[in-house]
This record gives sequence, C-alpha cells and structure tokens, in this order.
Amino acid sequence: MAVTTITKENFNTEVLQNDKTVLLDFWASWCGPCRMLSPIVDEVAEERTDIKVGKVNVDEQPDLAAEFGVMSIPTLLVFKNGKLVNQTVGARPKSGVLALLD
Repeated sequence: MAVTTITKENFNTEVLQNDKTVLLDFWASWCGPCRMLSPIVDEVAEERTDIKVGKVNVDEQPDLAAEFGVMSIPTLLVFKNGKLVNQTVGARPKSGVLALLD
C-alpha cells in the first residue's frame, strides 16, 4: 500500500478515524536519519497491507508536530483506534519499526 502524505487537513480522516493501525513518520528533507529511515518505512508500507502508513513533513506541518510533542526527528507514532499507542525517536532498523506495530 502506498504511503499517504498526512496534513492537518486530512489527519482526522486518515489517522484518527481509520480502522487500521496507522504508522506515522514525522520527518524533514534536511534530516539525515530521516532519509535513512524513509525507505524502511516505504518497505513496511508495501509489505504490511493490514496497516496504513503516513508521513508528516514537520516543516510543512509544524502544528501537527507540536500537537504530538515532536521535538526530534525522525519520530514514529503508532495509532490504533484513533489513540496513540506507541512512539519512538531516531532511525531504526526494519525489525525495530515492525516491533512498534505489535
């Protein structure tokens, strides 16, 4: 499944009202660790059709970053049934990303 760009405008529909588990990647184009993590997140999106994967560009969506207290990037957030259930900061191997979802 493709990665969805998450904005303040589509956040409620794509994340909070989604019946799937949602993995959100907070990132920025200038962030080296974000660029390392991005292909891993894309891979998870392709392999795990049971979840929704979204990316939030913190430069374009500072309000969303602030709402979830994102101070460092990359930050991964996991939502289930509209509730934040897991989060981590920093680049991780694929196994670490998958572990967040379980």
